Amino acid sequence: MPQDVRFDLPFTTPVSEHLEYARARHLRWVWDKGLVRSQPGFEEYRSWDLPQAAARTYPYASANDMVVLMNWFSLAFLFDDQFDSGRPDRADRIAEVARELIATPLRPAGITPRVACPITMAWAEVWAHLSDGMSLTWRTRFAASWGRFLVAHTEEVDLAARGLAGTLDLQEYAEFRRRTVGIHHSIDAGERSRGFEVPAEVQAHPLMERMRDLAADTIGFMNDIHSFEREKRRGDGHNLIAVLHRERRCGWQEASDEAVRMTTDSLAEYLELEAQVPQMCDELSLDEDDRAKVRMGVEAIQHWINGNYEWALTSGRYAADKESPAAKAELAGQGSLDDLLAV
Repeated sequence: MPQDVRFDLPFTTPVSEHLEYARARHLRWVWDKGLVRSQPGFEEYRSWDLPQAAARTYPYASANDMVVLMNWFSLAFLFDDQFDSGRPDRADRIAEVARELIATPLRPAGITPRVACPITMAWAEVWAHLSDGMSLTWRTRFAASWGRFLVAHTEEVDLAARGLAGTLDLQEYAEFRRRTVGIHHSIDAGERSRGFEVPAEVQAHPLMERMRDLAADTIGFMNDIHSFEREKRRGDGHNLIAVLHRERRCGWQEASDEAVRMTTDSLAEYLELEAQVPQMCDELSLDEDDRAKVRMGVEAIQHWINGNYEWALTSGRYAADKESPAAKAELAGQGSLDDLLAV
């Protein structure tokens, strides 16, 4: 099954020592904030084990910051599930909520959201903590990446609402997936988790830009492979395996094998470029302090590639065979057990 597909990653990454401490506080926060509104919804959410994903992708965060990062994770994943393909009218509400989520990092921290629902209220709280202590340059970079991710999400919802889900060709889908996977701002958060910032001239360098894009491709494709059974159950055509199956008129196994090959190729190119980072530092005449920040920036990418992969292999979110209210809802074309977009 796709969730069992293994990749040979050339690096390992640590797991936060604060996992259990933060997990307990995070789960209580999710319930208290109304991000799950039923016991079945809470049990389904808990099976995803997002705290493990945060502990693997941000292993050096402090105990309190780890709670904030877990809280942030919940918002992106839970919002992603809010669209019900059987109710196209939801597209307008999702776009309204997405605009509010995009605007929050562009306002002074602490301002009450203009569009009120559990997702927006929780994000305003999380952003106040996540942005604390970071420069305007970092906040602007994060906001831009976050905004592109949410705009892509609303485009995906709009395609489904118009009956056009699963109509992108392979090249269109690959470019689209790079935005919907949300890795650029997730890597940015790696800087916040360790209290440093990659120099602006490094972030603007073509080598770093391409490395970030390839990391997004690698993670997005791996995620498509591991989540394929779930998305097939949901009737979601926005999946690399489904796109290959349709475009090349091949069987599911052949499509899966090609998806693995594309993922491996993206990772190989990323590693080739990663080896050129010292040369880039020489080219930019960086001092030792900035070189150390670049090394941590590269580690942030590695933590995401490997940490997300290790989490996806066991997360209940992508389980192929499960009997639960959530699985029944997916078979019925329902995005989520709980409505988080209503007041």
